[in-house]
Amino acid sequence: MAKRRNKKKKRKVLLFLLLIILLLGGGAFYYLTTHKDVKEKIENKITKKLKIVDEDSKTRPIAVMINNNHQAWPHAGLQDAYITYEIIAEGGITRMMAIFKDQDTAKIGSVRSARPYYLDYALENDAIYVHYGWSDQAKSDIASLEVDNINGLTASSVFWRDTSLNKATEHTVFTSMEKINDYAKEQGYDRDTNKDLLLKYSVDEISLKDKEGAEKADKIYIKYSYYTDTSYEYDAENKVYLRTMSGTAHKDAITGKQYTAKNIIITPIENSAYDSYGRQKLSNIGSGEGYFITDGYAVPITWEKSSRSSQTVYKYKSSGKEIKVNDGNTFIQIQPLGETLTIEGNDLEEASE
Repeated sequence: MAKRRNKKKKRKVLLFLLLIILLLGGGAFYYLTTHKDVKEKIENKITKKLKIVDEDSKTRPIAVMINNNHQAWPHAGLQDAYITYEIIAEGGITRMMAIFKDQDTAKIGSVRSARPYYLDYALENDAIYVHYGWSDQAKSDIASLEVDNINGLTASSVFWRDTSLNKATEHTVFTSMEKINDYAKEQGYDRDTNKDLLLKYSVDEISLKDKEGAEKADKIYIKYSYYTDTSYEYDAENKVYLRTMSGTAHKDAITGKQYTAKNIIITPIENSAYDSYGRQKLSNIGSGEGYFITDGYAVPITWEKSSRSSQTVYKYKSSGKEIKVNDGNTFIQIQPLGETLTIEGNDLEEASE
């Protein structure tokens, strides 16, 4: 009889424990389903997924040449790019190259012609290179380097002219991710990549404040030429940098919103003209120094690129360790060597620290 009573007692204890577990589990389920913010925080901690790109995606990036003549403003679609390069071209004008991955951006541009050193940065991302026209040197390099490219002079179905802009013809060419992807598929271009992402990303917010050589970076001014400069102002509330070009807020033509950058990499590199038209060449194979800027602080870095197709490696100057950038888009500002670069902190913030 004692054994039976013990068995019954054990069953009661087990049933009681099971009931407690069910109640606790049900309570937790109810709490999570009715508190979306808590659920998202837990899911993010478990999955550790980036927002700017899908690290597991093997989709090949797309690199689009962007016209940056002042007469071509405003641009369209650049906020969807996870990396954007800005580099000097002839006449003191810069051009940008926006890198997209797994996006469905409906209008991108305006699109401009190829220049040879932009190929180096398309190659380091293993990107399909999209442009409208080319210089003789770029044309030759595209052939010799076997760059998968989409040229508006021959692939008219990928581009259209927005005649409603009332601008010069060269400032009216646009494209879309749908048209680019359709054409790339028709041409049989590889749509997958085995190349790692150019930059290493951190899911958790990183701060540069305590890094050796760190300085406050609330306002950044990057001069390219008498014609072009780019500047940023830190938005501490949203932890991004508001982008301005030659004194004009850099806004998107579709959304009307000012473009922002989560991360900024600045590398002054020597450039020079190689023909009578003033087209440029860039001394970008080798190494040099620069700055990495995010979340209100800047730190000195080094860069190294061993060949045209190899990826540029950015490292902290103090430790020699490769940098990690925050989860967000990055503008890589390749500035002419010797031009003015200023990085400043807000006086009020500095005084209060």
